[in-house]
Amino acid sequence: MKRLFRSAFAAAALVSLLAGAAPTAAQTPPNVLVVGQIAEPKSLDPHTVTATNDFRILVNVYDGLVRFKDGTLEVEPALAESWDISEDGKTYTFKLREGVTFHDGSEFNAEAVKFNFDRMLKEDHPFYETGPFPLSFNFASVEAVNAIDAQTVEFKLTEAFAPFLSNLAYPTGLIVSPAAVQEHGKDYGRNPSGTGPFKFVEWQSNQRVVVERNADYWDGAADLEAVVFRPITDSNTRVAEMMAGGIDVMVEVPPDNLATFSQDAGFSVAEQAGPHVWFGILNTKTGPFADKRVRQAANYAVNKETLVNDVLQGTATVAAGPIPPAFNWVESSVEPYAHDPEKAKALLAEAGVEKPQVTFYVTEGGSGMLDPITMGAAIQADLQAVGFDVKIETYEWNTFLGRVNQGLEGQADMAEMAWMTNDPDTVPYLTLRSDAMPDKGGFNSGYYSNPEVDALLEKARRSTDQAERGELYAQVQEIVHDDAPWLFVANWKQNAVTTAAVGGFKLQPSFLLNLHGVTKQ
Repeated sequence: MKRLFRSAFAAAALVSLLAGAAPTAAQTPPNVLVVGQIAEPKSLDPHTVTATNDFRILVNVYDGLVRFKDGTLEVEPALAESWDISEDGKTYTFKLREGVTFHDGSEFNAEAVKFNFDRMLKEDHPFYETGPFPLSFNFASVEAVNAIDAQTVEFKLTEAFAPFLSNLAYPTGLIVSPAAVQEHGKDYGRNPSGTGPFKFVEWQSNQRVVVERNADYWDGAADLEAVVFRPITDSNTRVAEMMAGGIDVMVEVPPDNLATFSQDAGFSVAEQAGPHVWFGILNTKTGPFADKRVRQAANYAVNKETLVNDVLQGTATVAAGPIPPAFNWVESSVEPYAHDPEKAKALLAEAGVEKPQVTFYVTEGGSGMLDPITMGAAIQADLQAVGFDVKIETYEWNTFLGRVNQGLEGQADMAEMAWMTNDPDTVPYLTLRSDAMPDKGGFNSGYYSNPEVDALLEKARRSTDQAERGELYAQVQEIVHDDAPWLFVANWKQNAVTTAAVGGFKLQPSFLLNLHGVTKQ
């Protein structure tokens, strides 16, 4: 397969775009799907990454115990055929699928499941050092994982945890081969082995990740022979590649190009609403945004309607807080901050700050970041119009994440960010809780702390009553909106474009890219 792919793809699908040159027409290899990704993946180890860009590859190489049902955020069986939950909600017992092997030939069983979660959660595990595991927060309630027998695994939780099954379906719950981790150690992320519909072939940095069909897949072999994920950071280059035939699928289409693709019979545009929030992290610890009035002033200063209607051309709505409206069972009455420059100026005057200096981190691209450079420039202009002095620093996505995730103190006052999520618990719990500061392994890069929010989040994740959870998250939305630790900007409707040759392609509310059922003429 490697030899077949390399000869075909080298001849047909690598379209080089020289500076200022028009793309050359190309045709991708038959039955090989070429996907234009927004960035280079950080790793192919699902436990060590956080970006949807990486997850779009990983869900095709790995399976979890459960997965999201097609077109929904409901959980259905995957590597686990069934499960039981104890009356107190603290014990989950999974019956595993028999006869499944990892791509390296090793056996999938209860001991493999135990290895995966112990590796992430136990500091004395012999392969804990192959981390760090930034989203292991999702499983913080797991006290022990026990292999009852080869096909039965038990999870003991410290307390009832409502999002547990949903978190297992998220990519951090994907199951890796213990044998491959033991063989490759810290290099496992370049040598992945799962049980999914496609097997890893190669990763050429900044060029492509290649996976081939797993003929023995437990859920039936895929139609596609192989999938190639090409990192093309610049959105204009991705569009040019799509037009030239160098890729078959393009994710996160720039709003300017949606209409063009929609009106061309050679392409098909897919759209799907899902839980997404685009925001600006504000440094609440040091600098001008340590004052709530200055944070609120920033929210009044920025014209979010212009951002979503003009920059994003109606592909998003204005965000009111950290809970996306896609979770419609959270009945929040909070309205977005209005665009009110005079109110912003009054708040700055009340705070006693004049021409506050702001360093603003902007990324070139990344998962769910939409049009980050243009949006950053528009935000900068709006802030400066009311009296802020904003200096932008722009970074490539993985470099950007490395700077932002370690916390903004001593570096910046503000940073763009976007999250796609699977439960209303995830984003606020990982980014706004007092115990989620960067030095504790969380993503609270702006150092926001409110004990009332902390208590509400803990109560909501222990509740098994969705109506009660909805009320608690509505309270979180209201408090966080008023405290304004973020610049609340947009909730996006995701999109992608495919060539007419591609069949069976669907976007998912989870923002994952499931290619098992995709065909190519």
